[in-house]
Amino acid sequence: MTSSGAEPAWVHRAQAGSADAFGRLVQMHQQGLRAFLRRLSANAADADDLAQETFVFAWEHIGRFDASRPFRPWLFGIAWRKHRERKRSWLRLLKRESAAATADDSFAPDPGLKLDLMKAAQTLPVEQRAAVLLCLGAEFTHAEAAQALALPLGTVKSHVARGREKMATALGGSNG
Repeated sequence: MTSSGAEPAWVHRAQAGSADAFGRLVQMHQQGLRAFLRRLSANAADADDLAQETFVFAWEHIGRFDASRPFRPWLFGIAWRKHRERKRSWLRLLKRESAAATADDSFAPDPGLKLDLMKAAQTLPVEQRAAVLLCLGAEFTHAEAAQALALPLGTVKSHVARGREKMATALGGSNG
């Protein structure tokens, strides 16, 4: 969902302490954020937990947000960092326990093209997958995705182009 004209006013009210205004921001962005995290992690329960953590963190740090900037990239950037933190801590746990499991063992397949797209997305390196999911799945501009992922604009553009090519190849099509 794109930002509404009322969003800056809700941000200012939330920064002044209005839980109702922040609730409106949550309502506006919850579906898109959860969808991004579900596609990124391929685990709905983990994605929902991360979305909750993201909104709690955003509420606790709303005063630090520069209200002259768009809210959505800031919020998705928090989610991206939370995802990376969780993935790193999970990998550390696996190393400590000397587990030989793979990250995608719990992926439960669903029929159809959606499954094929998700499988193809999961083959991409994580930063490339995040850029593709934001730009192609969540309708972020390259600039918004660059802001959210804290990556240079050119890197995001490259990630999206290469990710699209890899997914097309994985799906048995051409990228043209």
